[in-house]
Amino acid sequence: MLKDKDIREPLFEFLEDTYGKIRIIEENAMGSSRADIVMITDDELTGIEIKSDADTYARLSGQVKDYDKYFDKNIVVVGTTHAMHIEEHVPVYWGIITVEEVEDALDFYILRQPDLNPRVKIKKKMQILWRPELYEIQMIYGMPKYKDKNKDFVIDKISDMISKKFTLKELNEQISRILFERDYTIIEETLKEYRKGELQKAIDKETDPQKKLELFMQKEKKTANLKPRKKRRRRRRLI
Repeated sequence: MLKDKDIREPLFEFLEDTYGKIRIIEENAMGSSRADIVMITDDELTGIEIKSDADTYARLSGQVKDYDKYFDKNIVVVGTTHAMHIEEHVPVYWGIITVEEVEDALDFYILRQPDLNPRVKIKKKMQILWRPELYEIQMIYGMPKYKDKNKDFVIDKISDMISKKFTLKELNEQISRILFERDYTIIEETLKEYRKGELQKAIDKETDPQKKLELFMQKEKKTANLKPRKKRRRRRRLI
């Protein structure tokens, strides 16, 4: 019986062989669910859900709804236990890849190619980016900095600029480029500095001494929580 952990590494190699230049992000939060895999190509994000032989369909309907909000295309990867019935459980525009063990190796077969997801929401897709990465998009297109605004506000402003400062295609290409270039070895320090700056501005603007003190303590707590941690060794995904 194939399990999720048995499938992942061989699947990454199959995806690289099939799609060429890709990058893989694992376990990405999306609403109330978590995407097993996000595959980045030059202008698209593809969500990939793994249903191994050890899994059931119990949560799949809710997961499908979340995947459909966040990704340009979606694929489900299933073991032989699910291969006969998976088409009944995912939309027709979802891709399907089957996997089985053949002579001590895993054999992947594309049962159905994914089509463009008609339900993807660009605002949800941009949620995958971190706040400093959104700031990069703002700077590219000459938008205001909105340093004192939260992530949702900035996403709304960027989406308002579609067709005014850039096309949706250009924005999708920028999102893919930024995720290709994301460096996990420095992002904690980048986020720490960004958040410290956001809180410091709020502290400087606050006139109530008690609220100023509360904001200062919040800043100190965030700084402490964002101290560098030991990194897990990652397989190279970018080719």
